[in-house]
Amino acid sequence: MVASSPVPVSLKRASGVPLARQLAAEVRDQVVAGTLPVGRRLPSTRALATDLGVSRSVTEQAYDQLTAEGWLESRRGSGTYVAAGAAPPRDRRQPRPRPQGSGLLRLDTGTPWIDARHRGAWRRAWRDVSKAVPPPAYDDPAGLPELRDELAGHLARTRGLTCEPDEILVTTGTIGGLSQVLTALPPGPVALEDPGYRAAAEAIRAGGRTIHDVPAAEPVPELGRCVAAYVTPAHQHPLGPMMSGADRLTLLAAARRAGAVVIEDDYDSEFRYDVAPVPALAALDRDVVAYLGTTSKSVAPSMRLGWLVAPPVLHRAILERREITHDTAAWPVQRAFVSLLRDGYVDQVVRSARRTYAARAERVMAALDGLAEPIRPIAGMYVAVRLPQATAERVVASARQAGFEIPLLRDYCRSARLSGVIVGFGGCTDEELDRALAAVVRGLG
Repeated sequence: MVASSPVPVSLKRASGVPLARQLAAEVRDQVVAGTLPVGRRLPSTRALATDLGVSRSVTEQAYDQLTAEGWLESRRGSGTYVAAGAAPPRDRRQPRPRPQGSGLLRLDTGTPWIDARHRGAWRRAWRDVSKAVPPPAYDDPAGLPELRDELAGHLARTRGLTCEPDEILVTTGTIGGLSQVLTALPPGPVALEDPGYRAAAEAIRAGGRTIHDVPAAEPVPELGRCVAAYVTPAHQHPLGPMMSGADRLTLLAAARRAGAVVIEDDYDSEFRYDVAPVPALAALDRDVVAYLGTTSKSVAPSMRLGWLVAPPVLHRAILERREITHDTAAWPVQRAFVSLLRDGYVDQVVRSARRTYAARAERVMAALDGLAEPIRPIAGMYVAVRLPQATAERVVASARQAGFEIPLLRDYCRSARLSGVIVGFGGCTDEELDRALAAVVRGLG
């Protein structure tokens, strides 16, 4: 058996930072610096606790956190090791998403936490792509058949949505799918939650349609002349609440009366950590709901890949148009995602991200305790906090001084009169999140 490597750390018991968090930070830094190289076996939690003079729960919490982040891996019957691919050279790290020209790290609703194990999974996926034979002409206009087979099983297992592969259309992401649905609809306005997803609003306007604002997180009893209603029922974007069962039935009834389609954006439903993910709205009425899914919050936004399950009439209209326009996702990307689904990576990264988001949500709640109350329930990779506009602007200014960009809630509003901030915790490290929260607290003070 490989001997375990000592872990030289120094814990500050007088510090206000929990010992487990200090330990995790020091081990993480040593992995990144190469002091603890890839494949190195670490002491057991019991042995390390004895060396440091702390309780075993401290070392267990630190190891669990680092394993969830992908820095460590546990091998049954062997021990805990530095994970493969966990310590890339610093000059080759992929930069975190930052607004062009601002130099600020943006903490928003849409930047996910990327598991360090992405590199190994991507290498395997692209090896599979390199061995596959590309189609001799344009690909199937519905999308790669193998991918639609995998997606049918994935949707049934994770979203309670039972459909055949032939009922699925592969898209270039949520907005790509939305645009194709809008093109297939008759003329008329589209209802959109307010506040709501800004990219959806732009896509609706770009299609030459008007937007009918409906209050977010409230029942929609009537749709009037609207031909569609775009909603985020699993996790309202950006306020956060889940659409209740009664409100789901009310919306579906309103759509049937109006002859409208409900466009369900299921953008981050996997990331609930208070309860199990709620089934998709489309599972209640496939004849009324067009379901949009995406890889952007689970695997990577830059994949630009998604899927659409539409009512039969819409499906046929969209497919006929795609046979002419060839408006489908790139074949290599589709083929790579087949590999990621088949080897279980997508399920694995969702589980890891869910644990990470749950831990970070607790840190956000602890930092805001007694100062501000986030809108509950908390899920996904961000929280919305209602604040007076003057206070919200102070928070944003304080965050900018610390190097972070935090969106204002009013930026997501059109006619709604809501104020506050959005605090994202996906596209950052734990240390960056702590610094951002400290700046938020200063702005609230």
